[in-house]
Amino acid sequence: MKNVKVIVATHKEYRMPKSPVYLPVHVGAAGKAKLANYQRDDEGDNISEKNPYFCELTGLYWAWKNLDADYIGLVHYRRFFRKRIRPHFEEEKYRSILSGARISQLLDKADIILPKKRKYYIENLYDHYKHTMYVEPLDIVGEIIKEKYPKYSAEFNELHNRTSAHMFNMCVMKREILDGYCKWLFDILFELEKRVDSSKYTDFHKRFYGRVSELLLDVYINTNKLSYVESPVVYIQRVNWAKKGASFIRAKVTGKKYEKSF
Repeated sequence: MKNVKVIVATHKEYRMPKSPVYLPVHVGAAGKAKLANYQRDDEGDNISEKNPYFCELTGLYWAWKNLDADYIGLVHYRRFFRKRIRPHFEEEKYRSILSGARISQLLDKADIILPKKRKYYIENLYDHYKHTMYVEPLDIVGEIIKEKYPKYSAEFNELHNRTSAHMFNMCVMKREILDGYCKWLFDILFELEKRVDSSKYTDFHKRFYGRVSELLLDVYINTNKLSYVESPVVYIQRVNWAKKGASFIRAKVTGKKYEKSF
């Protein structure tokens, strides 16, 4: 089996997969009480204090800088890569989570595992973001890319055309690929910090760093023509799709932004 370590980003104690390939990481641990048997993201080289804004990316940064593995990945305590079967009950959901052996098998086919693309049938990715979030940070990211990484501009501009994307910042990557991706991603996000006054946003909307990064993953993958395999995602907790859909329609019609996660 390949040398793989997949961090499970969490801010609280929660049921975790039993496979040793998964490492629970307490994201935003700086200044917080220790969670028993969980790795903290404020040890070693870290940006733990940025968690209220960067979300699970503080875990990704910690893994990039501190983990010793040939392949490194990120999932969430409520979302995992799963087998093809579609589970419905909690025990079925946990049994469906990919084992270390299955992850290794997928990595025999490509150096990257991504979640199945989420499709937005009504509008393109840019418009969806603009209707549900404040679009200024995303526009500034486009300016930064044009200035610092111009070869990525064409793919970034495709956000105005594409209607599907690999979301959630979930991935498993060969270390060399993750290293290149993280250098690029965090350089852009740290520059974004200098150009956006986040104090004008609510706590919910201050988390735009984690959100724009979801759209940047495909920009990096597609520009560099990296091959990948996809895996379905299992949601451990039930998602209220009706409420989420109603909030989207309200955002599109009235301009009222999302106020919380679903």
